[in-house]
Amino acid sequence: MSETTITPTEIAQHYKAAMDSVNLINAGKPELMTAEDWADCLARNKEHLKIMLAKDYWTTENMTPLADASE
Repeated sequence: MSETTITPTEIAQHYKAAMDSVNLINAGKPELMTAEDWADCLARNKEHLKIMLAKDYWTTENMTPLADASE
């Protein structure tokens, strides 16, 4: 399925997944996670957000939290 034929339901699912990354980043390092694991987790989630920000199917979603957390 090309991104130009993505459904509103799929867009909502992608946005929710991106916001899961935002919330994880904003929550900070879990107490029991090592610094190395946290650095890896941050890198993966920030990369996910950068990929999502580059998609062309967004409509009226607020992309500010994604952009802020991806920095």
